[in-house]
Amino acid sequence: MKSQMDNKNYNATVSFDTIFTDKISIRAILIDKNKVWYAADKNRFGYFDLKKKRRVERKISKDSLQLEFRSIAQTEKAIFVLSIGNPALLYKINKKDLSATLVYKENHEKVFYDAIQFWNNKEGIAIGDPTQDCFSILITRDGGNSWNKIPCQNLPKIDEGEAFFAASNTNICIKGSKTFLVSGGTKSRVFVSENKGNSWNVYETPITQGHAMTGIFSADFYNENTGIVVGGNYEEQSDNSANKAITNDGGKTWKLIGVNEGFGYASCVQFKPKSNGKELISVGTSGIYYSNSQGASWERLTYDKELFTFRFQNDTTAIAAGKNKLIRINFHHKK
Repeated sequence: MKSQMDNKNYNATVSFDTIFTDKISIRAILIDKNKVWYAADKNRFGYFDLKKKRRVERKISKDSLQLEFRSIAQTEKAIFVLSIGNPALLYKINKKDLSATLVYKENHEKVFYDAIQFWNNKEGIAIGDPTQDCFSILITRDGGNSWNKIPCQNLPKIDEGEAFFAASNTNICIKGSKTFLVSGGTKSRVFVSENKGNSWNVYETPITQGHAMTGIFSADFYNENTGIVVGGNYEEQSDNSANKAITNDGGKTWKLIGVNEGFGYASCVQFKPKSNGKELISVGTSGIYYSNSQGASWERLTYDKELFTFRFQNDTTAIAAGKNKLIRINFHHKK
């Protein structure tokens, strides 16, 4: 598939190329040089080599479990995929031979992990819904070979019904020395750590909240100070009254943007590289949207409603994934 649009306000031509289609659900991807790694449903992970135009996929078999991987992260030599539901299974995958090693397992009726990221090649964090009165947070300090769950007494208390959403592996955002976590449900807040998860500050947001499927579904930060959160109400997906907010002070205070305009429910948002924090793209059930005003106003690039997540490869190319496909978004600026 190739499609193209010419938008005078955007002053660019945007085109879309389908990289592959399949019967697959992909909610987590990452860019590793020329490879796009993905975590998917039905026990699957894999990559597409953009240079060689070749797809490689593997299945992880564990007993007779149907695993859905919605979280993915990387170090220099390994990929990590994390399953949702009970039991939680975290695998370390060798980038060269794709061999998978189980490095963490958790059995609990409430277990549900939502996102994973690494600070560096040794230290990483995974987050999940509460099994007690705090979020589930896993930390590794040895390159992902072992993971430890942080005791609740060392974490902020959360409200009944507050949780994370496994929508696009963007509930965790790391910028510089700061780590940002975003919640949804009965409360929709931002948790900020400046010491790699040893302590957290908690800040309120004006995003719609109060019900099980409301709140922040995705966050991105351009730098340590400027960030955006998006989401909304999954059960009222056209509601765009209070589903986007911006911060310029590192998450301490948030201001609603794009009120009653632009997209409704969104599962992923990202700042465009080299845009000085002004340009943004979002995907969700309203389609793909673009802003060049730090989210104050938005325009639709395409009506595609079946994309869940995306990442920028550079300032002119993004890779997006969702229901049954992986696509490339090309930004062709006019001279």
